[in-house]
Parts: sequence; C-alpha cells; structure tokens
Amino acid sequence: MAEDEVGTVVSTLEGPTTIAFSFVILSSKVRKGQFVKVPSPSGFVLASVTEITRANRYFERAESVAEYERNLPLSQSFPTGEWEYSVANARVHGVFEGENIARSTFPVAPGSKVVIAEDALLKKFLLLDDNGLNLGHLQHHSLPAKISMGRLLQKHLAILAMSGSGKSYFTSVLIEELLDRKASDGRMAVVVLDSHGEYVGFKSTQYSKSTNVVGAKKFRIAFRKITPQMLAEWAPEMSSTQMRELAPIMEALRKESKEKHEAYTLEDLIARVETEMADKKKDNVKRPLLAWLSELRSLRLFGATDVPKLEEVISPGMLTVFDLSEIDHAKKKQLIVSYLCRRLFKLRKKEKIPPFALVVEEAHNYAPEKAEKRHALAKGPITTIAREGRKFGACLCLISQRPVQLATTALAQCNTNIILRITNPFDIDHVGESCEGIDKAMLDSITTLRVGEALFVGEAVGSPVFVKIRKRKTTFSAKGKDLELIARKFEEDNAKKKEDVEAFL
Repeated sequence: MAEDEVGTVVSTLEGPTTIAFSFVILSSKVRKGQFVKVPSPSGFVLASVTEITRANRYFERAESVAEYERNLPLSQSFPTGEWEYSVANARVHGVFEGENIARSTFPVAPGSKVVIAEDALLKKFLLLDDNGLNLGHLQHHSLPAKISMGRLLQKHLAILAMSGSGKSYFTSVLIEELLDRKASDGRMAVVVLDSHGEYVGFKSTQYSKSTNVVGAKKFRIAFRKITPQMLAEWAPEMSSTQMRELAPIMEALRKESKEKHEAYTLEDLIARVETEMADKKKDNVKRPLLAWLSELRSLRLFGATDVPKLEEVISPGMLTVFDLSEIDHAKKKQLIVSYLCRRLFKLRKKEKIPPFALVVEEAHNYAPEKAEKRHALAKGPITTIAREGRKFGACLCLISQRPVQLATTALAQCNTNIILRITNPFDIDHVGESCEGIDKAMLDSITTLRVGEALFVGEAVGSPVFVKIRKRKTTFSAKGKDLELIARKFEEDNAKKKEDVEAFL
C-alpha cells in the first residue's frame, strides 16, 4: 500500500454514485469530517467522510455471541481480529479537472484508491485566503482556517449555538482578528451591541487603545434627529389621527430650531403639544399622545445631542462596545438598538463612517420572528441592514442561541453561518432549512460538537467544513462567572462582613 493511501472504494447497494461512495478503511488516520480524494478519468474527485462504520462477521448474530461468551470469550476461540473492518461513507463535493473544480457527473470506480486530500487542494476548494482572518484550523487537517474578511462579512454572518457552546469565545476570536488587521489589508470598524457585558473586557487587554466602551446609562439620542416616522414605528399603538396632529408640530419645531441655531428637545415637543392641542375637542387625541411622550421622557434617553457622537467613535480598526447590560428596561434597549442601527446605516451610506461590522448579541430578542411590533422595535432597522447593507459596507453579525426565534428575513440574508453545538430539535430543523449545503449527517454532528468546534457553512467557504476554533489571545472573563465562583464569593463576602462587624463590636 502506498504511504498516502487510506482506503479502497467498494461497491454497495447504494453506490458508488455521483454524490456519494463508500470505502474500506486501510489506515487509522481516517476520521469523520476529513477530506479525501479519489482518482478518476477526468481528475481527482474530492469528498469528505460523513460517517464511519466498524463491522465484524463473528459478532453479527447476537444469539451466537451470547452462546459462545457463556463459556469463553469469542476472541479466544476464533480469529475475530482478522475479520474486523471499517467502512467510511463519503460525500462527493466535485471533481478537480486541472485547476478548476466541476460538478461530479460520473461515479468513482470500485477498487479505486482513496488518499487524504492535501492542504493545497483544500485551500483552493475552500476558498481560504493567506491574508484572511485566522479563526482556527480544519478538523483532522493541519491547514489554518484563514477566511476572507470580505466573503465572511460582506453578505452578513450568523453565529448560532446553544448557551455555553462558545459563541462569545468565537466572537472574541473574530474581533481580535479584525482589530489585528493592517491598514494595507483593509480594516473595518467593529461595533458590538453587548446585551450581557461579555466584551467590555477588551478595554483591559492589549487591545485597550483600540477599544471604546459606551455605557448604556450614558447613551443619549439627539431628539432633533428623530422624525415623525421614527416615532410612529416606536409607538405602533399611535393612531393615524395622533400622527397627523404630531407631524406638523415637530416640523414647526424643526424649522424654528434651524432659525435659532438651537436644538429642540423632547420637553419642547411636550410643551408645544400642550399649547397647540388645548382645544377640548382634541382631548381624546392629546391625552394618549402626551402619555406616550411622557413615557419616552421617563426613559431618560433623549437630549440635545448624541452621546457619544458616532462619527467620533467609529473608526477603522477600532472596537466600540455598547454595554446594554446596565439596562433592565426592555423597551429602552429596543430603542437604543433601533436608533443605533438606523444611524450607523445612514452615516455609512453618506460615507461619514468607515465600513463596519455590527455584532448583535441575542439577536432573536431584537429581531424576533413572531412578536408584537411594540416588543420588536429594532426588527425593522436590523432587517433593513440585512437586505441593503452589503452594497454600502454595512455588515451584520447576528448571534443567537434560538435560531428558530430569529427573524427569517434577517437570517436568510446571512450568507455565511457559523454553527456551534445545538441540541434543540426545533432549532436544528430550522438550521437545516435555512442553511444550504447541510445534509442530515452534518445536522446530526451539530448536536455532538464540543466547545470550540464549529461548522462553517455558506459564502465564506467553498463547502461546509468543521473547524477547531483557535485559542483566544485575550484572557479577560465576561461578567457572567462560573456558578461555583459566584457561590464561593458570596459566602466569602458574607463571612468577611460578619468578621468586620464582630471586630467593630
């Protein structure tokens, strides 16, 4: 057997066919998910191992095994080891005809020798890029998974996994790669809408000079930039009559502020509504309108100017983290995300900020598939970027642990999916329907992925491929610590307080 041969193609009831074949394994090097190639008249057929089966004729009949094993192990009576063999099932990806890859139109021949695909072949097939983002290495291969930034992000990215599977860890690796890029290779700004404060730790690492952290409590929206249409979207319960009364008042305030060179505020709008709708006939319109505007005021979210000014904090090679973990009010979070998405997209279309990657944690909470409009205020702006952003360099990275609850329109626009471990059957089915190129064997593998293992599917890679995520360069921990640490710290703190009180007495 040649040194690189790992198996021989066999004839089965199901094949070989143009899409799959099986081979007897002749080497211990073969593993599930590995890429192999087989010579054919037109070139090399490239395939990946989808499953491996071990068999032994001596152990086929349960009753015979049970009978023999009563007295003496079967292996001591018969040469069982000589009859054991393993068979790998392989999925065909295409045929390399010289420098080009074509669709397979004729099966490989039984008896053909199977060899491990070399790195150069895989690099070309998977569209890997020497100047790409180094996110790990291919499972069972030594080839680094260097993914083209443009192919990964321009048509949007979705990171899908259950809680605790390594979503945040992988996202941190992705952010590190984006921050490490040289200007000559093309750099983006990175904006993170951080629901749980998992990325604020970048400020205490070697990336501190490249990181801005914006606390949501300090965030302010310049009310003069709010249009009647935006208010209507933020208050789906507002009637058309109320909107018709409110629009001219806002327009008048806008004109006056331009003349005086002085920004008007939410307080000014409330005062003007009080005076201009003083007629008792308009009470039925005014009262709910004032109640809604007062609710907006109670959020303490609006001011004379934006804080921070996005044009000043969004820069190439810089990370800006909006820490939303400080806020418990769900509507306030929705309004912040809605405004940021609108504003970022508008500024990018006017080229006032660089191309950016907008990372949305817990995306299913901001762009849910099924929810009342008042509970999904950010859904519209997120789906707008998903549909139109690629033309302007506005890239989305949606992170979700419940893909089935994420807006189908937004998820469908993500041409690359990075899938870590998922066990919920509804989410698995949804992923299978949403991601092209995933077969049943891959879906089954998703449930058994370990932390740090991921399936890359879509535009960024030539074919679905399993990747072992590289080790993170940063060492900070997220706000959410291990349960054991939280419990131990609580008791230690209480014990210390008790000792201090006793010492004082």
